[in-house]
Amino acid sequence: MVVIPPAIQIKSAIKPGSVYYFPEASFLSPEPHYFVVLNHSPLTDTFLVLVCASSQIEKVKRRRRTCPIKTLVELSPVEYTAFTMPCIIDCNDVHEYTIDDLVNMRGGSDLKTKPEMAAELVAKLRRAVCDSPLVTGKIKAMLAG
Repeated sequence: MVVIPPAIQIKSAIKPGSVYYFPEASFLSPEPHYFVVLNHSPLTDTFLVLVCASSQIEKVKRRRRTCPIKTLVELSPVEYTAFTMPCIIDCNDVHEYTIDDLVNMRGGSDLKTKPEMAAELVAKLRRAVCDSPLVTGKIKAMLAG
């Protein structure tokens, strides 16, 4: 059996809408979460911009009640079939990773690849990030256009 190194696995497949499933160290929950790549050019950008899905829809809405509602994107399993239940993506909270970060997680088996998210949904998530009052101009500029 041919074993493909993690770096080649990630670099050969990463694109806008790539979805990864892994535990995030800064979260209270040790459970893995779904993260969506929003970059237009993830292979050449200096870092990746990822947003995270949560099944705790009401909790996220309460936490972000002062943010514009359009920055919270709800998705059903019909819209993204890898989800087993309705989820919300808080586009006020972006996570920056490098491809090397993902490669290291993959090497340690913490990272799983999920089906790619549709381009229309990725565009909707980018717009929501750009509408957020909490996201830096640097990230908004990277995702615009």
